[in-house]
Amino acid sequence: MAGAEAIESDQNVLQKHVAFFDRNNDGVIYPWETFQGFRAIGSGILLSSVAALFINMGLSGKTRPGKKFPNLLFPIEIKNIHLAKHGSDSGVYDTHGRFVPSKFEEIFHKYAHTNSDALTSDELDKFIKGNREPKDYAGWIGGLSEWKILYFLGKDKDGLLRKETIKAVYDGSLFEKMAMEKINSSNKKHV
Repeated sequence: MAGAEAIESDQNVLQKHVAFFDRNNDGVIYPWETFQGFRAIGSGILLSSVAALFINMGLSGKTRPGKKFPNLLFPIEIKNIHLAKHGSDSGVYDTHGRFVPSKFEEIFHKYAHTNSDALTSDELDKFIKGNREPKDYAGWIGGLSEWKILYFLGKDKDGLLRKETIKAVYDGSLFEKMAMEKINSSNKKHV
């Protein structure tokens, strides 16, 4: 049923979510591209370095099915990113990487009590814990990492993670927006 209500496109939403990090647009994301992408959206060197290692080491093998030997450059193949979907997640991406609107709305219906279109830090913690599947430790770590980084980078001045920000991270448009904001901010400093 969830697949029936997912939004279709040539490139699924999960692929669009990660495409920003494919800095040379070759369909493969290497750790140095992940690092460059995190720097482009305003992350510091430490977060960018840790994210590059954690993300690429964690997802590379999953997106390279049928390969007997690991690639020590830890490439992530965008066309297979749906294979790297972890457990204990929100279900907003279906198993094919498509966006499921009802699952997205469910986040706010269940957890956004302070503001119906945003999550506070405490509400985000409850959401993350509410998605945990028993003994899915890798999924717990993946979900916690993703959401805490998003909160750190995407919260507004009131400490709220807005619905439009979360939607933009799901479709990948947030990364482009953040990169442009960083460029514009740098340009203003140099004027």
